[in-house]
Amino acid sequence: MHYVHIVLFIILAVAFAGGAVNEKEILLELKQSLQIPADSVSYFLSWSSAADSPCKFSGISCSRDGSVVSIDLTGLSISGTIPFSSLCLLPSLSTLSLGSNRLSGHLSADIRNCSSLVHLDLAFNELTGEVPDLSLLSSLHLLNLTQNVLSGAFPWHSLSNLTALESLSLGDNYFDPSPFPTVVTTLTNLSWLYISVCNLHGEVPSSIGNLTRLINLEFADNFLSGEIPPEITKLNKLWQLELYNNSFTGKIPTGFGNLSDLVFFDASRNNLTGDLSELRPLNKLVSLQLYYNQLSGEIPLEFGDFRNLVNFSLYGNQLTGQIPPKIGSWSEFNFIDVSTNFLTGPIPPDMCRMGRMKKLLLLENQLTGEIPANYANCSSLIRFRVSKNSLSGTVPPGIWGLPKVNIIDLEMNQFEGPITKEIGNAKALNQLSIAHNKFSGDLPQEISGASALVAFDSSLNQLSGEIPASIGQLKSLSSLYLDNNHFSGQIPATIGACSALNAMSLAGNWLSGQIPSTIGDLPNINTLNLSGNQLSGDIPASLGSLKLSSFDLSGNRLTGKVPAALCISAYNESFIGNSDLCGDNTEYLKQCSLPSTSDKLRIVLIAAIITFAVLLVCIRLHILLKKRVRAGDGLRASWDLKSFGVITFDEQEIIHSMKPENLIGKGGSGEVYRVVLESGNVVAVKQIWNAGEGDRCGKGVGAAMLARRSSARSKEFEAEVATLSAIRHMNVVKLYCSITGEDSSLLVYEYLPNGSLWDRLHTVAGEKLGWLDWETRYNIAVGAARGLEYLHHGCDRPVLHRDVKSCNILLDEEFRPRIADFGLSKILHPTNANDSTTHYIPGTHGYIAPEYAYTWKVDEKSDVYSFGVVLLELVTGRRPVEVEQGEQMDIVRWVAERINSRESVLALVEDQIVMAAEREAAVRVLRVAVLCTAGVPAMRPSMRVVLYMLEEVAASRAAAAGGGKQDTAEEEEKKNDGVKGDCEKVV
Repeated sequence: MHYVHIVLFIILAVAFAGGAVNEKEILLELKQSLQIPADSVSYFLSWSSAADSPCKFSGISCSRDGSVVSIDLTGLSISGTIPFSSLCLLPSLSTLSLGSNRLSGHLSADIRNCSSLVHLDLAFNELTGEVPDLSLLSSLHLLNLTQNVLSGAFPWHSLSNLTALESLSLGDNYFDPSPFPTVVTTLTNLSWLYISVCNLHGEVPSSIGNLTRLINLEFADNFLSGEIPPEITKLNKLWQLELYNNSFTGKIPTGFGNLSDLVFFDASRNNLTGDLSELRPLNKLVSLQLYYNQLSGEIPLEFGDFRNLVNFSLYGNQLTGQIPPKIGSWSEFNFIDVSTNFLTGPIPPDMCRMGRMKKLLLLENQLTGEIPANYANCSSLIRFRVSKNSLSGTVPPGIWGLPKVNIIDLEMNQFEGPITKEIGNAKALNQLSIAHNKFSGDLPQEISGASALVAFDSSLNQLSGEIPASIGQLKSLSSLYLDNNHFSGQIPATIGACSALNAMSLAGNWLSGQIPSTIGDLPNINTLNLSGNQLSGDIPASLGSLKLSSFDLSGNRLTGKVPAALCISAYNESFIGNSDLCGDNTEYLKQCSLPSTSDKLRIVLIAAIITFAVLLVCIRLHILLKKRVRAGDGLRASWDLKSFGVITFDEQEIIHSMKPENLIGKGGSGEVYRVVLESGNVVAVKQIWNAGEGDRCGKGVGAAMLARRSSARSKEFEAEVATLSAIRHMNVVKLYCSITGEDSSLLVYEYLPNGSLWDRLHTVAGEKLGWLDWETRYNIAVGAARGLEYLHHGCDRPVLHRDVKSCNILLDEEFRPRIADFGLSKILHPTNANDSTTHYIPGTHGYIAPEYAYTWKVDEKSDVYSFGVVLLELVTGRRPVEVEQGEQMDIVRWVAERINSRESVLALVEDQIVMAAEREAAVRVLRVAVLCTAGVPAMRPSMRVVLYMLEEVAASRAAAAGGGKQDTAEEEEKKNDGVKGDCEKVV
């Protein structure tokens, strides 16, 4: 050890023999290791070898004797690595601030040589690897490593030597699971402690009460349990306390009111019980967040006297009584969310008294009374949501026309009166939900002024008059529900100009006249319901071109012939109650024409000839089918077709095209054929057998053989496939129909000519199908993420894929991706007691999330893991599992072992991606993939966040890493907002 000190002394002596000149060279070496973006180049102009002293460099501070004491390069968007080995040779360096950049590489063990450091801030970067022992940095007052990609076991024990620490921030990293680090409670000089998202488990020790100098305490987003220790009430200097998203139980500790300086308190997303009485003395609160607990009792009236309170979120509890009537009256109140409780009484009248309120969220309670008139003047509001209460009276006219509001949600109350012409002033209005009320009067022409409107639901009201023609000016309108009102007159032809319209229901009104042919011009319409009106005349032929999953014209006065394209079994109840409608070749509509007496003889002769010809064809077909069965083809002559939209083929055309020469692939449950229809269109047909074969793009794990299906099994199959057919998304493969037989079933999909992503990335029959450039790979990643995000978040309930892999991402002619084969693993792999395999792990080896090994449960985070593997394939070009040195190596482990430095990370990118900017983007996608493949499911982002991160790669490559806890009001909006899809949960 003595020898080491001598060597270090010699190095320092040599390094600083030239005084400040050597310090300048060290700083120039630092500059050399950085990549500096264009907007920060000017900042570093002073960093020149021509400068006579480094003290003149921007961001550098020196002592009186000219030694460098501080390096501050915060927030300059610089990337590169940090040369700790040379920086720590600066003998007087006490401050190193490099936060809010894009620095990468390891936190080198050389940092321990910076023994003079008092201030070390490396937060909001991309540092990786483990944190070394820090015990030699005993002079530190501030240590901030927040939001990097640090992993492994954090050296908590080494903090015991850092007794001078006043600020410790380690949150938002990926450390190994650890009990709450009791060692931090011995650092009694701490005033700031941030250890949120550190993978902490267990209970918080009572010794937390030792940290009496704390003004900020955050250990949110961990796995902490037990009760909040009562000793926390000793921390009477606390300004902020963040405990959200843990598993705390019990009541808010007695004496919590001792925290009289508390300004921000968030204990949301726990299991706290009891009432809020302990919070009554906390009159300095600015933000109170306790949503998603099990709190009960009344909201203390004292909250109405809190003069600084601007954010108030208690949704998802069991609170009763009234909202304090004076709440928000004293401050520039920002938002209130007390939804999903049992609150009664009126809406407090003065929450927008200062004109700053943005969000009023009171839905799902038992509130009564009217909307206070003064909210009509609250021009700052962007959310006004009071649905599912017992509110009544007329809506103040100004509410309809609030200039910034994008959601007005009044549904399921007892409101009455008209929608006033002020609606034309609502230029930002995106969603208007007023269903299940008693609104009356005309729908004003001025509604066209709400030009941003996407969703409008006024069903189950008493609105009357004609539907205004001006509604055709709503170019963004996606869903229109005016059903069960008293509308009369004709459907305006201008409705056909609403090109974004996806769903429209005008059912249960008094509409008359003909159906406008312009409805057939709507390119995106998926649901059309005009039932229960007095519509007359012919059904426009243009409706036959629509691809509808839900279609209903029943209960009208329609006449004439139903267009042939609409005469399908999927619509067999769509025309009930129209006695004068007819159709040809259908079982549920009367025939349009009957032969006259004079034509009978000719018809009989023609029929006899046709019958004879058909008989000959049938005999021939019988012989051919018999030969095919004997040859092991297994196709049966009896098939049941169920379509999920308008199709131009029948089952026989599909069946007869399933020849060996049309076979394009084999899956774990059957074969896939490319079928060219008589119309010239091409479809893909998947034949599902009772027994599966090997999967050419990765061997399935635990694939069970299907037993011969009973009628109940067939019903389950049809119900499951019908659910999948309802999914409509540009990045999810379209299912046209199912054809069910005795030995197998056929699924007819759209055909994707460029095969699967697996085919494009990996070797097939000795060679790749074609190289994908980075832009194409990136677009595939984003498109596939959009498809999965829709399945997880865009439906009423999440649809789980359960077998995400590159083989199930198909590519169209423009290489746009489609998610395929989702949800079918439940059908293809039964798990009843009679199966030979009692447990089935859905998925494919190499893509399966590690939690399957101990839980047998599948959720959205399992899909996220599998998608992360796909991202790794896209960036590295490797297969999910490769054999190296005789041992199988999965891609997740392979990547994790090579994230050691920026150079090693860049080396992971496939060699064919050569441009520097593209490699930089690929590294950022790689980082997303690493997040997705975290071993602990809770550490993985949702698909909504994954999509956002991928889109950010293109949006701003130079954006500095940022983030933090999500605003709770926005989180509530994600819970409730938007137009839900019509999907059902498949698993």
